[in-house]
Amino acid sequence: MEFPLLTKLAAEFFGTALMIVLGNGSVANVELKGTKGHHSGWIIISIGYGFAVMIPALMFGSVSGNHINPAFTLGLAIAGDFPWSQVLPYISVQLLGAIVGQLMVVACFKPHYDLTKDPEAILATFSTIDATKSRFNGFVNEFFGTFTLVFSALAITHSPIFTHGNQGAGFIGIGLLVMVIVTSFGGPTGPALNPARDFGPRLVHALLPLKHKGSSQWDYAWIPVLAPFLAGACATLLYKAIFGL
Repeated sequence: MEFPLLTKLAAEFFGTALMIVLGNGSVANVELKGTKGHHSGWIIISIGYGFAVMIPALMFGSVSGNHINPAFTLGLAIAGDFPWSQVLPYISVQLLGAIVGQLMVVACFKPHYDLTKDPEAILATFSTIDATKSRFNGFVNEFFGTFTLVFSALAITHSPIFTHGNQGAGFIGIGLLVMVIVTSFGGPTGPALNPARDFGPRLVHALLPLKHKGSSQWDYAWIPVLAPFLAGACATLLYKAIFGL
């Protein structure tokens, strides 16, 4: 069934907001002082972000495609599998959804933000940071992480399991894919793998008057935007060249 553009945009907005609520909510639960999950470990974040992508996919995948990622939207458009006229509207609502989702995370964890004095722990609940302060390493990690995400997601969504009516299994596969990528690529940068997931919450971090927030690190912010865009385009073009779309 083909849905109107406004319905698709609503699905992208709510899907992206939910991804941030569940994903960055899991980060906040681990990183912020005084939570029940404080210092519970990276695996909690990996599981949280895997389900943060899986749940919106199950809810909205059949409506908008559940891109919830500007890199995926742009990559599909470059490959000719998504209309260019819808790229800017999709990316706009994805960014807005990320902002709204992050505001919800802050509202829920506000007492714990006040208790946390480590500015990098606070920033980690919003956006990404390279662990070694290396922009080059950050770019490499975000590029190959996003490339793996987009290429693998295309393979899953074009597999017989997905195309022959069992889309739910495909969406579960996407969630597990994100979970293992966060587990595998998570150490160096976070990772973002998604320009909206990083830029929208980083903007919220810059604007909100949190007690101990420190710098929003805008000198690094272009990396989790540019690297995923380039990786999404490369992954989509390579997949199309080899397997078609």
